[in-house]
Amino acid sequence: MPHPTELTVGETTVVELRGEIDIFTAPPLAARMEALTAGPHSDLVLDLRSTAFIDCTGLGVLCRARNRAEARYGRLRLVTDSAGFRRILRAMGLAGVFEVHSSLNEALARTSAVVATG
Repeated sequence: MPHPTELTVGETTVVELRGEIDIFTAPPLAARMEALTAGPHSDLVLDLRSTAFIDCTGLGVLCRARNRAEARYGRLRLVTDSAGFRRILRAMGLAGVFEVHSSLNEALARTSAVVATG
């Protein structure tokens, strides 16, 4: 996996993941997710629209990142327009675990709404 592209929008870090997330590419991604979720109140959006494949190791990285963020009163959202990825989440019992959005604008709009009302 090439280095993920990161962008900061307000208090939110947007990470675009590309290519395949599997047993070979997961370790550097896991290290980056640990760094991004190390502090309190981390707010992450993982853009998976350019991800072609994700295996159980990759799903594990996403689950750990979500758990770390929430344990520190943060948030992790996924952006995907892939019906196949959504089916995988449902099949693995993770559909209700992740906050999933169809577009980056939708995920970021929800950030603004939470900040405005919170």
